[in-house]
Formats: sequence, structure tokens, C-alpha cells
Amino acid sequence: MKRILITGAAGFLGSHLCDRFIKEGYHVIGMDNLITGDLRNVEHLFPLPQFDFYHHDVSKFIHVSGPLDYILHFASPASPIDYLKIPIQTLKVGALGTHNCLGLAKEKNATMLVASTSEVYGDPQVHPQNEDYWGNVNPVGPRGVYDEAKRFMESITRAYHTFHGVDTRIVRIFNTYGPRMRLNDGRALPAFIGQALRGENLTVFGDGSQTRSFCYVDDLIEGIYRLLMSNYTMPVNIGNPHEISLLDFAKEVLKLTGSSVSIEFKELPVDDPKQRRPDITRAQELLGWQPRIDRAEGLKITYDYFRSLPQEEWSKKPKEF
Repeated sequence: MKRILITGAAGFLGSHLCDRFIKEGYHVIGMDNLITGDLRNVEHLFPLPQFDFYHHDVSKFIHVSGPLDYILHFASPASPIDYLKIPIQTLKVGALGTHNCLGLAKEKNATMLVASTSEVYGDPQVHPQNEDYWGNVNPVGPRGVYDEAKRFMESITRAYHTFHGVDTRIVRIFNTYGPRMRLNDGRALPAFIGQALRGENLTVFGDGSQTRSFCYVDDLIEGIYRLLMSNYTMPVNIGNPHEISLLDFAKEVLKLTGSSVSIEFKELPVDDPKQRRPDITRAQELLGWQPRIDRAEGLKITYDYFRSLPQEEWSKKPKEF
């Protein structure tokens, strides 16, 4: 049985990856320090003999006994609220955590895939964004701790590939949504749904003309799986190219939830990207991948998930660190 280490295993994407690789017949070793992850996302796997969980911070030395075939490095805070509350940890997990995982991959002769992000493109001056675009990032802005950590992650991953011969993959993930997102993580989709559930007005920043492209989690996981199984070592965008303004997206959420609240506008945050849409030509040509679940279907599943949570979850303040 092949063995895979998944860091950030109790997080939104990490937990879905654990499910996928269990389903594919792997022995999955999940690792998470639970600073933003939630054990409830993986507790259904605890009874399985092919799943192990380690409560560990990957920014510190990582030891895993026995062979490893693959490492998926998904440990990282991933929302603007997190960057402001835990900026040092965000930098460390992208830099030190990636270094530690790459060292382990080298030791175990494992293939390693790192979770990069569309945020490496910053506030882009090229639209849509393809993998050859170098980005427009403010390294000293509030989002810089995340953006630059991920840019460093890509650089050191390539260095381990070219200098040490480690077999590596780099996925650039665009906005993703679905069950197990944190309702209070500050991103647009859970923020809108949470406000609608609480009967609060939906908050749109700026004039709402800034765009995002939302990919349903099952589509993203399929793209990641195909990339890992390929032999392509340069970055690949995985995301849904169907772009929508945040104002129109807020209106979609209002229609879905049947809420009668209003939309209110607030000042645009610093360095908030004005547009975001992946060019997925590379994923289509190399992996035969493209998203299949449309936004209406995915939103309905996500809304039903959030609505099924205990009511006290709806009103929870963002986690204090």
C-alpha cells in the first residue's frame, strides 16, 4: 500500500485530499497543528487503519517513520483574517515548513506537491492569469506575508528539484469553495453566507466591481490528483475560469438564501486584487482537466452544509490566536 503524507490535513482542502487518497487505496498520514484546522474535518477517518494523524507544526523538524511515496504540503493559513492575526506563522509554514517537507521528500525519495496560490500573481496587470506571468505583489503590504511565503515556496521547491533531483509538483490554486470551509474565515463566500444566515447585511468592499473565479472543491481535488500523477514539474493553475464580480456574487448568495437583507459597501482593503481569473490552458492540455460543477450547484451544496452546522457556529467570532 502506497503511503502519503498530507500536511494541513485538518483544513478545508487537506481534509478533502485525505478522503480522496483513502478512496484511492493509500495509507494516509495526516499532519496538522490545528491553528486554523479543525479535527472534525477528519474525525470520520480516525477509525480507519489506513489513516494516521499527527498533531505537529511542520515549521519544526518533521519525522515520519517508514517509507513515503508522496508528500502534499497544504499546511498554511489561507484567509486575510489569518494573515493579520498570525503573520509570522504564515511566513514560517510557507518557508520553513516547505523546507522541512522538501528535506523529508529528499530523504524518502518521495514525490512532493506544494500548494501554491493565485495570490502569487498579486493584483494582476495581466488578465486572465497564466503560469508565465510573474505577478504584481507588494512584499511589505498586509497580504505580503502570504503572497511572498507562497512565492518562496515555489522557488525553494524548484531549487530542490533542479539541485537535489527531488520529484516535485506545483499547483497554483484559485478561489475554491465547498463543505468544510470555515464560516468565519473572512473570505467572500463564507462571509456572505454567514451574514445571510445571521440576518445581517452583506458586506461588499469597494464598489463590488472586483472579480473572483470560484472553483468547487471536488473539481480542484481532481485537478490536484491528476497533477500529482503527471510528470510535469512547473506550476499549473487549477481553478474555474468563470469570473464574476463580487457585487453580482453577493446578489447570487442573497437569491440562494432567500434572505431579505441588503448589501452595504465598505472601503476596499489594502492590496485587494481587482481581478482574478485563471488561464487553465496548461491544465486542460497536460492533465485533460477542467471544472465540471457549475457555481449554482456548488453554491447550493455549500449553503446546505453551512446551514446544517449548529446555530452557534453561525455567530462565532473569528478564532483568536
